[in-house]
Amino acid sequence: MAGFRRSSTPRLLFSFYASSLSRSTLSSSPSPATALLLGNFHLRHSSSAARVKEDKEPWWKESMEKLRNIGISAHIDSGKTTLTERVLYYTGRIHEIHEVRGKDGVGAKMDSMDLEREKGITIQSAATYCTWNGYQVNIIDTPGHVDFTIEVERALRVLDGAILVLCSVGGVQSQSITVDRQMRRYEVPRLAFINKLDRMGADPWKVLNQARSKLRHHSAAVQVPIGLEEEFKGLIDLVQLKALYFQGSNGEKVTTEEVPADMEALVTEKRRELIEMVSEVDDKLAEAFLSDEPISPADLEAAVRRATVARKFIPVFMGSAFKNKGVQPLLNGVLSYLPCPIEVSNYALDQTKNEEKIMLNGTPDGRLVALAFKLEEGRFGQLTYLRIYEGVIKKGEFIVNVNTGKKIKVPRLVRMHSDEMEDIQEAHAGQIVAVFGVDCASGDTFTDGSVKYTMTSMNVPEPVMSLAIQPVSKDSGGQFSKALNRFQKEDPTFRVGLDPESGQTIISGMGELHLDIYVERIKREYKVDATVGKPRVNFRETVTQRAEFDYLHKKQTGGQGQYGRVCGYIEPLPQGSPSKFEFENIIVGQAIPSNFIPAIEKGFREAANSGSLIGHPVENLRVVLTDGAAHAVDSSELAFKLASIYAFRQCYAAARPVILEPVMLVEVKVPTEFQGTVGGDINKRKGVIVGNDQDGDDSIITANVPLNNMFGYSTSLRSMTQGKGEFTMEYKEHLPVSNDVQMQLVSNYKGSKPAE
Repeated sequence: MAGFRRSSTPRLLFSFYASSLSRSTLSSSPSPATALLLGNFHLRHSSSAARVKEDKEPWWKESMEKLRNIGISAHIDSGKTTLTERVLYYTGRIHEIHEVRGKDGVGAKMDSMDLEREKGITIQSAATYCTWNGYQVNIIDTPGHVDFTIEVERALRVLDGAILVLCSVGGVQSQSITVDRQMRRYEVPRLAFINKLDRMGADPWKVLNQARSKLRHHSAAVQVPIGLEEEFKGLIDLVQLKALYFQGSNGEKVTTEEVPADMEALVTEKRRELIEMVSEVDDKLAEAFLSDEPISPADLEAAVRRATVARKFIPVFMGSAFKNKGVQPLLNGVLSYLPCPIEVSNYALDQTKNEEKIMLNGTPDGRLVALAFKLEEGRFGQLTYLRIYEGVIKKGEFIVNVNTGKKIKVPRLVRMHSDEMEDIQEAHAGQIVAVFGVDCASGDTFTDGSVKYTMTSMNVPEPVMSLAIQPVSKDSGGQFSKALNRFQKEDPTFRVGLDPESGQTIISGMGELHLDIYVERIKREYKVDATVGKPRVNFRETVTQRAEFDYLHKKQTGGQGQYGRVCGYIEPLPQGSPSKFEFENIIVGQAIPSNFIPAIEKGFREAANSGSLIGHPVENLRVVLTDGAAHAVDSSELAFKLASIYAFRQCYAAARPVILEPVMLVEVKVPTEFQGTVGGDINKRKGVIVGNDQDGDDSIITANVPLNNMFGYSTSLRSMTQGKGEFTMEYKEHLPVSNDVQMQLVSNYKGSKPAE
């Protein structure tokens, strides 16, 4: 993050914060109409823009400083969606509160899919925006489940700041660690919010210590709770030194009082801890702290902001979203401590200069650069979510997709509020909007055509699990393929392929829940019932020794007959050969006319497509033709092709064939305490451990494991490591199976053959 940006943040802004906070720390939001005026006034009032320009301030400066793009992410069941629901209520975006698994059957606003409401989990990240104290806040609520990790990646890629929600009872859980790692990867400044202080066993200080040890957060509390569990009444703001109480049926009235006398000692201690922690990373505050000067709320707030924007400190807020306590101060924290779009450094890659890194100025004055970070199939066609990094996008103007080179007109521009939308005429840098009718893929970059910039691509993990799937009725094939095409476009971690050997459609994804959700969505959204099964592993066969063949194919049935004789041998190719099949003709003279040789090669290739052990392709094979015979009348291409196929089958068994299975390079990352259990399980799966490294508190085990033994591994790894383990798997090579496995596979194949 560029230093000059932070220091150049106008003092005016801090004084605005201080005055607005001291006046009424948590005033209610303006009406939506006022909000809209605030958000768009600069676009319409050219006279005021001219006046601002006279003061050497660009027209967009105030609008950009009053914009926040944030994401809310956490472990499963930490209360992300409930928190977003409260934020929308207090900012006037919704007028009544519904729970995630509500008895009224409405469900939370941000869980707009039926499946989400039924299962009580978030599957897709949903975008919305709201206005608080004159600031526009764009919010993305993300899933917590590890199977939907791409949704979190996509959201964090385009956000300027984030709220990491932690449960005061569960503490730092496995997915909290994964989400934190993702935030670190995309260099996102963040606040932490310790939720559920009203629950039995709530201990925010334990969670804060866990965040410091497990997530290596340099963090301190900016609030102290007044009471815990059923006694949880309110919060004490350590920056302003005020007690906050939440009254009214939904906690909408916030009253400010003096700090209770019995808590003064604790508050003094915690405020000192906060100042010490921030002083370690902020020189300005350190000077005041070391010279024992009194530190005013405004100075402390400015220091916390500088340290948070620089990603050197994480302020910790507290509350209970379900009990409507602590949400408004958290919103103020978002305004006070998280950066606005111009305080964040974003880089693009210049495609004309060999992907040279270019720093974007992030202002509406520049050329248009926008990233399509999420696709959704809406009621009116494909909906593309765009984060605008620079410039202005207008309805009806032309934009260029840098990845495909296509020029597209923007037919409709909207702002999203979960699954509702509001049409707008234009949007500028820093905003998150959606466009209709633009055909593109997730991760494409759009510009106005004057530059060839692409934003760095997202980290898309490889799918780890596959299923065979087919529609129950033949008639629904069209809808079935339409569904699969749409899901592939929407979700880069969902892949569809065809198994050429079995003809089955294979879907691959991030885990069992991930694939189950898609099978369920095919059923609900496309009315297609599909059956799923375990996919077939792609085995191969090969030969291990040389075997001779001498085969005469002779048929006389009246009219022209068939005659062809081929002699030679097959042998395994030497290791490391570039090709998997070689054919060589070393016949001297014209025993077989040269025009029949291609047909002989074609016959051997066709025969090698299906070995006689288990019917899988034969690899690493060399066929050498040494002799043969032809008939002047009866020889034909077909006769020699058939002779080759039968010759191959005749000598195949003598070449001692073996079955090869795909072996995967598996990398498992687990906390060190589970290292023994996981290592033992890999041995049980006939894996060979080839490496074991230490990374902080985690062990990284590298092993080569047969793919056939890896089914259901994601589930068993979760249960072995309390959900804290993660693994990646990629194809390494095909290796021979052991004798017992070979015998079992051959007998299974022979047993299923007559049935087919």
